[in-house]
Amino acid sequence: MGSTSHEDAGANAGGFSEQERAAMRERAQELRKEAGRGRGGKAAAQEADVLAKIEQMPEPDRSSAERIHAIVTSNAPELAPKLWYGQPAYARKGKVVCFFRSGAADKERYSTFGFTPEARLDDDGGLWPTSYAVAELSDRAAEAIAALVTRAVD
Repeated sequence: MGSTSHEDAGANAGGFSEQERAAMRERAQELRKEAGRGRGGKAAAQEADVLAKIEQMPEPDRSSAERIHAIVTSNAPELAPKLWYGQPAYARKGKVVCFFRSGAADKERYSTFGFTPEARLDDDGGLWPTSYAVAELSDRAAEAIAALVTRAVD
C-alpha cells in the first residue's frame, strides 16, 4: 500500500509532522500577538509583520511574495495583510481570503498562492481552482492573480 501525505511529510506517531506542529505553534503566537495589540495600530503592525516575514524568505520566494503583496494590496485594498500559519495572507473582516505559502518554508519545489472559501470564486460549472503553484511569477501570471484577487472580493 502507498504512503500517505502525513508519512511523506515525516509524521510521527502523533499524526502531525514536525513542520505541521511548527506551523501550529506559529499560528498560536500570531493569535496571542493579535490579542495583545490595540485597535489603532493593529493593521499597520500586521502589515509590518507580513513584510518582515517576506523579507526573511530566500529567493525566489521573496521576489514572488513581494510581487504578490503588491498585486493583492493594489487590486483589493479592502483586504488586510496578516500572518496566517506563519505566512503572508490577506483578510476581509478578519477572515483570510487569499494567502501565499513559501515553497522553501514548506520544503516543496514550488510556492503556492491560494484562496480560502471566503473568496468569491465560485464558478457556474461547479469546479474552480483554489490554489496555484508559483515557481516563477511571470507578467502573465501576475495578471491572472490580479484578476482572481479582484474577482475574489467582488
